[in-house]
Amino acid sequence: MTAPWTKDEMVARHPWPATLAKPRLLEWFWHFELPVAPAALWPAIADSSRLNRALGVAEMKFEEREGRRWGTSKAGGVHHAWVEVPWNWVAGQWLESVRIYERGFMRAVFAAYHLEAIPSGTRLYIYFGAVPRGVLGGLALRLGFPSLEKGYRKVLPTIAAAIEKMRPVALALPAPSLDPGAEARLAEIATALRGRGLDARAIERLIDWVRTGDEPDLYRIQVRERARAWDLDEDALLRVALHATRLGLLELSWDVVCPHCRGVTDENPALAELPAAGGCEVCGIEFGTDAPEAVEITFHVHPSIRDIPKRTFCSAEPATKEHIRVQLAIAPGATTEVAPQLPAGRYRMRVGMDKQYGFLDVGPATSDAVVEWRAAAPPGETAAAGPPRLRLVNDASEDRTFVLEAAQWTDVALRPGKLLSFQDFRDLYGAEYLGADVQLAIGEQTILFTDMVGSTAMYASRGDPAAFVEVKRHFNDVFAAIAANRGAVVKTIGDAAMGAFNDPLDAIKAAAAIQRAFPPGRDDTLARLRISLNTGPCIAVHLNTSIDYFGHTVNVAAKLQALAETWQIALSEATYRAPGVAAWLAAEGAVLEDLAYSSKAIPEPIAVKRWTLFTEA
Repeated sequence: MTAPWTKDEMVARHPWPATLAKPRLLEWFWHFELPVAPAALWPAIADSSRLNRALGVAEMKFEEREGRRWGTSKAGGVHHAWVEVPWNWVAGQWLESVRIYERGFMRAVFAAYHLEAIPSGTRLYIYFGAVPRGVLGGLALRLGFPSLEKGYRKVLPTIAAAIEKMRPVALALPAPSLDPGAEARLAEIATALRGRGLDARAIERLIDWVRTGDEPDLYRIQVRERARAWDLDEDALLRVALHATRLGLLELSWDVVCPHCRGVTDENPALAELPAAGGCEVCGIEFGTDAPEAVEITFHVHPSIRDIPKRTFCSAEPATKEHIRVQLAIAPGATTEVAPQLPAGRYRMRVGMDKQYGFLDVGPATSDAVVEWRAAAPPGETAAAGPPRLRLVNDASEDRTFVLEAAQWTDVALRPGKLLSFQDFRDLYGAEYLGADVQLAIGEQTILFTDMVGSTAMYASRGDPAAFVEVKRHFNDVFAAIAANRGAVVKTIGDAAMGAFNDPLDAIKAAAAIQRAFPPGRDDTLARLRISLNTGPCIAVHLNTSIDYFGHTVNVAAKLQALAETWQIALSEATYRAPGVAAWLAAEGAVLEDLAYSSKAIPEPIAVKRWTLFTEA
């Protein structure tokens, strides 16, 4: 095993920023050997806010002003204020941060962490360089940093031990005890949730987590992430969370997310408050909320149960921007090479705030390829058999920041398309509405339309009152089938119903269940239905005081009704080709007819499969 680096070797790899003067520079350098791999240790090191909290570092507050991030804290009885310079890092390997102080003990601080793989695990190097503000500042720094080293020597083995035992949280602090009133209210809410017939395990896990969870985790609750962590059905936990909002345990938040840093730029307690556009001062971009990933739905603990403030102990950029694998500022005329660890997939390449993107497709093999990326020209599209070395060339006249980020968004975020097509949300939040100028992208949906065959004749023969009762009664079966298959009823139009589903397989199952609810021989109702399905992107809009779906996908789904008659389902090729649909239909023994729908309003005919479930005896 190689000998540990010296301070000079560390500084050679992570030099003091050339733009900062360094008179009377004070330096500290430590290394620690930990029995866990760098990839396992990295998340704890990258989450420097949680790490600093465990080390006893003072709380910090941040705000964005004039395109820069400003930080403040009170440490040693002294107020500190600084500009937070964007960090540099290569995920899983190293990180660097710079702070330029306007007030406090220091004029500037540079920190670097480097994770070196060794046979026994990881050798972690930590370097701090600081320019003190006067004699008193220098004395305070000389007294403070040795205690920080003691903190690392205590905390880091605890982190490593937790990782070895596969514990998810290594730095959680004990939760404060709830006051008797809040504890009694929590018990009442748990009882009420159980009384609604909701998933018992989901209720118990949520209640216990609200009581005992760590504050950084509870501030912004992501239901899909929690469902996976607790091995629960996502829909079951979402259902519990939604009902918990109505009982005063949680609050719903519609969060606007920057497409570059993917940080939350705006939190809205109601859908009606969601803006049509957003912006990120630090990233220097504006964007619309009509992009599929622009909005995430999260939950907060209601302050009457437990007050969970947003507390930070560091900006922790690599942890708050987990999608970014490389972020590196390079001086004009300089060239740097890095070898990031990249799982197979597609990555987006951008320079600073530019909206010109290149793409890198990485395969699962090993590779010795070198990909050159220049600041002055978009890199286009490049493919590599495995993770390549990146040669970053700043051929611009000023500092440029190179960013390599995962092109795919996280799949743990709860998006509007899921929530607006979730029947419990529709039932519990029926009064929610979108702003008149907001067009909310809800991603791919499968739209289902039902229509009663012969309803005009039924109204004529039975009279309006009796026919209306018949229509209302048949909706009970239709709505039940949609809800049972994880869909939501968007609206009714006369005797027709419109449903929406996130999963096309759920939609075809619901369509079959609806037809089977009205088979030949059922004599307690005259209802007989035709059904059509189509899959594609949709937007949600404010229409007639409610949330409606709009777009080409919806229009086609409605038009395909023309190809279906009694006991038939007409589904577009887009729905049929969706994962699992064709296999399920084959398992059902479905005999499908190939048709095509043509219209002057549609450039090309739409391929359609028609399934007849029953025929007249």
